[in-house]
Amino acid sequence: MPKHEFGIMQTAPRKGKRYDSYEPEKYGCISVDDDYILPLLEEFKNIKCYWHTLDRPEFGFAYYGITLIPPESLDGLIAIIWSNSKLSDLMALLKEAEANKKFVIHFGI
Repeated sequence: MPKHEFGIMQTAPRKGKRYDSYEPEKYGCISVDDDYILPLLEEFKNIKCYWHTLDRPEFGFAYYGITLIPPESLDGLIAIIWSNSKLSDLMALLKEAEANKKFVIHFGI
């Protein structure tokens, strides 16, 4: 089953730098089955993110790539997954990142 990886970036991404390497261990990522993410993709389209670099603002996840989710977008993401008990680990990670004003990195499938 395909998985998505989510982690907290302890250092904020820098403008001009690309994040193209798959490094889930670097960010202490958790895995989330695609079966739980796929049904929410339409709702995620309203979440301001960056794809691979801060120089590419987008909305929603780079499904097959790397997404940088800024601290100001975490509240909206939390609201989308709030009622899904299967995403409790992701909810905890998002809340921790939000409390510490950290970016979240998403590695797509």
